[in-house]
Amino acid sequence: MSWVTTFLNSSIGKKTIMAITGLLLCLYLVIHLAGNLTLFGGADFFNSYVLRLSAFKPLVRIIEAVLLLIFGGHIFNGLRLSIENRKATDKKYQSNRAQENSSFSSKTMTITGSVLLVFLITHLATVWYSFQIEHSGGEFFKIIIGPVVGLGNLSVAVLYGVAMVFLGFHLHHGFQSAFQTFGIRYNRYGRLIEIISILFWFIIPAGFLWIVVYFGFLGGVK
Repeated sequence: MSWVTTFLNSSIGKKTIMAITGLLLCLYLVIHLAGNLTLFGGADFFNSYVLRLSAFKPLVRIIEAVLLLIFGGHIFNGLRLSIENRKATDKKYQSNRAQENSSFSSKTMTITGSVLLVFLITHLATVWYSFQIEHSGGEFFKIIIGPVVGLGNLSVAVLYGVAMVFLGFHLHHGFQSAFQTFGIRYNRYGRLIEIISILFWFIIPAGFLWIVVYFGFLGGVK
């Protein structure tokens, strides 16, 4: 198994893990957004949706554990790659020249990733935790739009809104760079990948952002 360790500790190995975990997280975002859009159905509709999920709690817990591993692998390898890039002082000139031609989103991957990590921790410590102690009370909708940890709290709404903008920038570079790692970004599928990437870096963050704006700033469905 030494070759596995060698591969995982190599630059291409870390980038491969980043690509795989990143694409899996993109898939999760699609599913998560679909669930969150049920908020527009009103309190009864959203509460019943969450309660239906609660009926499969053992499966949900397994999925959450897998997601934790995916997030952990993505964050850990992202940090390792970032540190290695900073230590590559002997290639500083070439790196700086490359950055001159790189996009804003690629230059700020570490920053946007760090902000999203802070957002994720905050989200788990507030909304996710509140959902766990709510159990079958059926007030999940009020948690989301409420003034405590929900979008009824202006600071929370602003945090969520900013985080979704950062998410868009992070996915703009990350999604396409994942396919670059697999060597299929600049072949005949390159144009298709660029089109599909719009779904992930623009439409999905915009969907989450619209939820924040509608319920946090426009009043939403009460």
